Amino acid sequence: MYHDSLTECLECGLLQRNPVLPPGGAAECVRCGGVMHRDRPDSLHRTLAFTLAGIVLFIVANSFPFLSFEMQGQLTQTTLLTGVIDLYTSGSWFIAGVVFFTSVLAPGLQLALLLVVLTPLALGQMPAWLPSVFRLVRTLTPWGMMDVFMLGILVSVVKLSEMATIVPGTSLFAFGVLILVLAAAQAALDPDLVWSRVPPLTDLSRPIRPGDDHLTCDVCELVMHRGAAIRDGRQLRCPRCTDVLHRRKPKSLQRTWALLLAAIVFYVPANLLPIMTVTSLGRSQSDTIYTGVVFLLDNGMWPLAVVVFVASIFVPMLKLMILFTLLLSVQFRCTWSPRDRTRLYRVTEAIGRWSMVDVYVVTILVALVRLGNLATVQAEAGAIFFCAVVIITMLAAMSFDPRLIWDVLEPEHVRAPRGSGNLASEPSGRSV
Repeated sequence: MYHDSLTECLECGLLQRNPVLPPGGAAECVRCGGVMHRDRPDSLHRTLAFTLAGIVLFIVANSFPFLSFEMQGQLTQTTLLTGVIDLYTSGSWFIAGVVFFTSVLAPGLQLALLLVVLTPLALGQMPAWLPSVFRLVRTLTPWGMMDVFMLGILVSVVKLSEMATIVPGTSLFAFGVLILVLAAAQAALDPDLVWSRVPPLTDLSRPIRPGDDHLTCDVCELVMHRGAAIRDGRQLRCPRCTDVLHRRKPKSLQRTWALLLAAIVFYVPANLLPIMTVTSLGRSQSDTIYTGVVFLLDNGMWPLAVVVFVASIFVPMLKLMILFTLLLSVQFRCTWSPRDRTRLYRVTEAIGRWSMVDVYVVTILVALVRLGNLATVQAEAGAIFFCAVVIITMLAAMSFDPRLIWDVLEPEHVRAPRGSGNLASEPSGRSV
């Protein structure tokens, strides 16, 4: 028997026992309040059903035009890949690659990998490759941004509504339903159920006692003695999911500082330089992110203007400020309100992806408005800088280890080597 009854909070590093969860209940960390586990009834079959439906919708969404643009008798149609191809051929290969990965490749791979993992589990089988494949599902989840892409479609339609006629296609409706189905699949998926069916490669029957040197896997959350880990050269790997084990994310502060400073440098030209140039009937107009918000306000679309302002201007700035504050607090070993600082970290994890909306707007407009001398849209340098800011801030949030916030609060006599968690007691997580 291995230690599924023990879990270490990946946000504060506290080792605690898992409570018995009621149907649909959740276990919260008693120290930082983070949700550690959820009970998802009939997770395997529900997730498999949503995954199958999602794959069908994904094929439809990528097989037909999702928007048509008609102006003075000329018509252009676009698929999800049209904007990516046009951006690449015009030299904006960086934006094309990011848009393709976040709106097509990552969601498609996520659905395919879920099908590959869940099908053998539903049949009662456990292939040797399953843990490695399921790890990729976790890696891809933050990068699928179809919901943000849909917001970009809405903004694009508003921008073009006075210029021409916009006709929604079959793929647009399939795309909208796909967003809901994929969200339902993610909500139904219980990673603990999958990992509990994976047999460990080493003996984990020895109980963990206070003061023992232990490790916790960041992927499958298995708690183990250090001696139970698999040695791979100088690295230690988890005996269940085979991911590399670390007490803390390697060089977390250095990497986060480097990424944060790069994002700050890119943030200035991202807001000052135009992100696109619209040419209509011989007249050209270049728009920055700010002038795009003003355009929506001038046309009476103030709710959408507020959304774009928050997503494209306020959120990146807020995320930079939060990361800067968290890094300084850890660097100077600040003890101020670690629970609140952990909440700030969760905010950075949740909001960063929505800043991609302006990048998607540029992509959609480039794909739709392709009428030669009559009307065209071209991506500009500001879009490249802004796309870089979004990606870099997401990577910075992923690089930061929130357990560093709590390490300074652990007394030396109960602190295992470099913050492996407080082992002096094993409280039970709170069931809600």
